[in-house]
Amino acid sequence: MGSKVTSGSVPEDERAAVWSGAVSRTLVPVEVVPRAGTPFDGRVESHRLGYVRISTLEADPARVVRTAALIARAPRTEPQVGVGLQVAGRAVLEQDGRRAEAPAGGLLLYDAARPFTVDYPERFRTHLFHLPRRLLGVPERELRQVAGTAVGPAQGCGSVLLPFLATLAASAHGYSAPVGDRLAGSVADLVSTLVTELTAARPAGGPGTPNDHLVRRVREHIDRHLGDTELSPETIARAHHISVRYLHRLFEGEGVTVGRLVQQRRLEACARELGRRGRTAPTVSVVAQRWGFVNPAHFSRAFRAAYGVSPREWRALAAPEAG
Repeated sequence: MGSKVTSGSVPEDERAAVWSGAVSRTLVPVEVVPRAGTPFDGRVESHRLGYVRISTLEADPARVVRTAALIARAPRTEPQVGVGLQVAGRAVLEQDGRRAEAPAGGLLLYDAARPFTVDYPERFRTHLFHLPRRLLGVPERELRQVAGTAVGPAQGCGSVLLPFLATLAASAHGYSAPVGDRLAGSVADLVSTLVTELTAARPAGGPGTPNDHLVRRVREHIDRHLGDTELSPETIARAHHISVRYLHRLFEGEGVTVGRLVQQRRLEACARELGRRGRTAPTVSVVAQRWGFVNPAHFSRAFRAAYGVSPREWRALAAPEAG
């Protein structure tokens, strides 16, 4: 089910407000400031694909602002991550002190739960994808590290993500609910991969140290072997030809122990999979076992401690909204 709003049928001096209201209702509350001294006209079309909201915005030059005041006044909603696929015209994104420009064919990544500004200096058309932040399965600190970034069509997984998103935006209205749920899962996986790729390319904490590369290798090893029930500090250290003591020392500056990191990443993988709806969705116990949890009771306790609800309650909360 989709919606469509155009501002052409209202008086010219009300068009920006109508378009701003449509964007705010469809995505998140924003302020729209048209370029001074020029007429304004805009269109918003939106569809839902599982838990992903896909919106196409087309309008004359304007600035779209998500302020801290708007965030504070709005009802509490689930934090969303936004991906903007620029179809025509340029977009300049500012978030967390970073400035990124995407030409037509480029992509912008932003955190919709925090303030940002997007300038569209010319007539533009863009596809915006909003999805729940928790379903990416990436730590919030990693998202903060890369929000406000532009990605080109030849950059890393952008070569896969951009054409895939363009195809979804063009055909979102034609998928059945079960297919839409599965495609939404693919969007989450690809955006999560993008965040991980950007994080690896932009290490936090300033200039790198000789150990940064080894820490990244260990993290990648953990992610590749989450389903291995034998994964432990001992097997990780052995795979990298270092002592367990040295492994723990490597992660002292990461703010997490190796054992806790393994559990955290397993829980994130389970949360992401349990958030995908569909008649063929696996049971909670199957998901837990797939990601290395042997004891169902331990898994349930750890999941509730991390997310505040049981795995079954999490699955129920992930049901797609109507609309």
